Amino acid sequence: MPTLTNRSGPVPPHTIHSDGASLQNADRAEIRAAIERHGALLLRGFATTVENFGELGLDLCSAPSYNESPHREVLQGDSSVQTVNLGVDPFPLHPELSREPWRPDLAMFACFDPPEVGGQTNICDGIAIAENLPAELHSELADANLFYIRPASPEMLRFWLGTDTPDDALLNNPPETCPYWFRRSGDRILRGFTRPALEPTLFGHGKAFANFILFARDYLRMPNIPLLDGRPISDDMVDDIRSTARALTYSHEWQHGDVVLLDNSRFMHGRKAIASVESRRIATFFGYLKGIERREGEPPDPIWRRETFIPPDLPEGT
Repeated sequence: MPTLTNRSGPVPPHTIHSDGASLQNADRAEIRAAIERHGALLLRGFATTVENFGELGLDLCSAPSYNESPHREVLQGDSSVQTVNLGVDPFPLHPELSREPWRPDLAMFACFDPPEVGGQTNICDGIAIAENLPAELHSELADANLFYIRPASPEMLRFWLGTDTPDDALLNNPPETCPYWFRRSGDRILRGFTRPALEPTLFGHGKAFANFILFARDYLRMPNIPLLDGRPISDDMVDDIRSTARALTYSHEWQHGDVVLLDNSRFMHGRKAIASVESRRIATFFGYLKGIERREGEPPDPIWRRETFIPPDLPEGT
C-alpha cells in the first residue's frame, strides 16, 4: 500500500454497515483486510453484546492483552473484555499500553451506552502526524529513539531475572526473552526499553508518530517518560506535536452497538471529558493479531503473543 502524503484534516474510520445482524456474523476476513488497509475501522449497525465482542477479538487475535491500568471493570471472567477507564477526565492521544514493551497490535472499543454529553473518542493517524510535523522537527525525530526508563520493582526483577537481587553479570546479560535492559543507579535498579520516535507500522504503510509522549506530558505530568535519545523532550517540541495532532484528530460520536477497531501500531486514541460517567458504557479488547509472531524490537518468542500476559507491576497511568 502507498504511504499517505500530507493529509490536512481529520479522517473518520473506514465503515462497514449492517442492518442489525449479530456481530457474531460479521465477516472476519473482511474486517482483518480493512484493519490492514485502513488502520481504523468502524462496525456500525451490528447487534453487539459483551460476548460476541469478546469472540470477535479472540477470532482476530492469537492472545488477548490484559490491561492492568486502574479504574477498569472486568466484563468477562478471562479479563479479555474490560471497560475503559471509568473516570470522567479527558485523555490525551496515546496508543494503548505504549508505555510498555508488550504494546498490543489491536485496540477494540464497543459502545453499549453512548454518552449523553461529551465523551467522544478521539482518533488520530500517527502516519499523518509524522508527515505533517514541521520539517525541522520531523528531521530531528526521524533517526531518534525514545527511552522508557523506570525503577525495577522486586516483583519485576523476580519475574524477568528469577531473583530480586541480581548481580551485575545478570543485569548486563538478561535472558533473551526479557524485553528490558537494566542499569544500577545508586541503590536502585532501573529497567528500560527503547523504540524509534517514528516507528514502522505493522502493515508497512510508513512510519508513525504513535507513542506515550502526549499522555505522559499532558495527563500524568511526567516530563521524563519517555526521553528522546536520553534527554527530556522540550516544551516547544511537545507544543508542535500537540498542535499537529489536534488538526488531524477525528472525534467519534458513539452510537449504541458501534465497534471501533484500531491498528495500535499506527493510530492513537483519547477521549473528551465526560459530563456523566453513568451514561457512558464503552468496552475494550486489546490483543495480538494472528499471523504476527514478533514485531521489531520485541524479544524472541514474546510471551504476550502466546498467552494472556499479566505483568508483575502495577502502572502509574494508562
